[in-house]
Amino acid sequence: MVRGLLKEPRLKFTEEERTDPVLKKPIRKAEQAAKKADKAQAKIPKKTVKAKETTVDTATGKKTVKLKFEEMDRKKPPTKLAHAVRDAPGVMASAKLHQKVRETEQDNVGVESAHKTEETAETGARLVREGYRSHKLKPYRKAAQAEHRLEKANVNALYQKSLQENPQLASNPVSRWQQKQAIKKQYAAARRAGQSAGTTAASAAQNTGKAAGAVAEKGKQAAAFIGRHKKGFLIAIVLLLLLAMLMGGLSSCSVLFESTVSSLVSTSYPSRDEDMLGAEAAYVAKEADLQNELDHYESRHPGYDEYRYELDDIKHDPYVLVSLLTAYYQGEWTLSQAQGFLSELFGRQYILTQTIEVETRYRTETDSWTDEDGNSHTDTYEVAYDYYICNVKLENFDLSHLPVYLLDEDRLGMYAGYMATHGNRPDLFPTEQYPNAVGNKPFTDYDVPPEALADEQFAAMIKEAEKYLGYPYVWGGASPSTSFDCSGFVSWVINHSGWNVGRLTANGLLNISTPVSSANAKPGDLIFFQGTYNTSGASHVGIYVGNGMMIHCGDPISYTSINTSYWQSHFYTFARLP
Repeated sequence: MVRGLLKEPRLKFTEEERTDPVLKKPIRKAEQAAKKADKAQAKIPKKTVKAKETTVDTATGKKTVKLKFEEMDRKKPPTKLAHAVRDAPGVMASAKLHQKVRETEQDNVGVESAHKTEETAETGARLVREGYRSHKLKPYRKAAQAEHRLEKANVNALYQKSLQENPQLASNPVSRWQQKQAIKKQYAAARRAGQSAGTTAASAAQNTGKAAGAVAEKGKQAAAFIGRHKKGFLIAIVLLLLLAMLMGGLSSCSVLFESTVSSLVSTSYPSRDEDMLGAEAAYVAKEADLQNELDHYESRHPGYDEYRYELDDIKHDPYVLVSLLTAYYQGEWTLSQAQGFLSELFGRQYILTQTIEVETRYRTETDSWTDEDGNSHTDTYEVAYDYYICNVKLENFDLSHLPVYLLDEDRLGMYAGYMATHGNRPDLFPTEQYPNAVGNKPFTDYDVPPEALADEQFAAMIKEAEKYLGYPYVWGGASPSTSFDCSGFVSWVINHSGWNVGRLTANGLLNISTPVSSANAKPGDLIFFQGTYNTSGASHVGIYVGNGMMIHCGDPISYTSINTSYWQSHFYTFARLP
């Protein structure tokens, strides 16, 4: 395929930049590369095109049309040099013909000899054509190579310039790497914008300069980001080096480093600490106001004979809050920006309702009177009256249940990533200050006995299930892209190991299965629990693997013993899939 040439911008630098000791060398290389690219462009053959020139005799009104030939720069090689593409069907037909001849030539020496001669002639002709085409394409190849070298030189010059303007970035290798990647993206974007608008090289250079300035500002933010996540970056680099050593060298270090850093960045909170801590403080203040309302409910809502309370705990996990905010805004956010969404979250998590119940009750009353003879009498009777009961209910829907209602699948996946790593900020909400903050939970692994894995269907279930060990619990989640809840995990596993039942709840999975006794349970059966939260029937499900162990979506997905006091107190039944 013949392609056009991509012409790089010719950057312009000030005299002050040219004399700067640090910038002098990269600028010189960029300018030299630009000169070489211009020279290579000049060697591209000119394209001659016909043009009509019309002249009009003002006296007679007679028009005269003359043909003239003008030279234009070629952006791509002439079409005739692409004959190899055009002639491809003929070449294929010729190849098939030779194949058929070879199938029979062993039976006839004369045919074999003639065929060899024909093949040799065709090969020679093809080599001549290819040599001619290669010779004609040479100036285009040289120009493309020169433009590529110019691109590298331009990016390096802009990168060094941004480091000069932001010296704090030079002290951190990860920051420098991130800065250079951003420069490359901005440079490419500026170049594309210049070409699509038909701008000159000078305006393209100006656009790239503006892009570099924007990247420099991003670099400052990157430095602060790395400072907040320095432990995570240090651990990632150490693991990378250990892996590279185990692989026997550092040849793949660059690719591994880019992948590791990309993964670390994508699961790290990008917002500033003051915004994240401020959001948590604002949410806690709302909870304090709610608690104050409940503490003084009777004085603020007087007039009832009795008050009855059904109140859930007022609490939330601050990591859930910040992960939800970060996924919702798809990256960095500020406290002022998030105020409205915080109010929406609070209104969805805490549902305070008041219902008034009226009962007809009776009280005993007496009536004393004196008859005409002067005798005193006392009558006792029951009097009905209305008794007003104020029922106050506070439901905590659980903040961790809200993401599935507020986020699309892509953002739900981001939320799962942040929760899996806690934004690579285990120090952000220490439990001594934030008792409801749940720390990172490593999963428990388990070696399933080989004799159990002899069952091919059970082995397929375990192979699929173990792919997701360590994934966080996400209420409503039902795929690797969003992570899972308990029934979503089991549904996914069985749908990818021989069944096709769709996405079912714990009760739905129980309804399609046949209950079996504990004595008859075997690896591959499902195990159900009840009362793990307020719902009727089965409330939790896992996959039994034998020897009193199950794999299930707790937090995170993990193996666990079913013989603990907690699971035994909630045990419901075993059941076998159809």
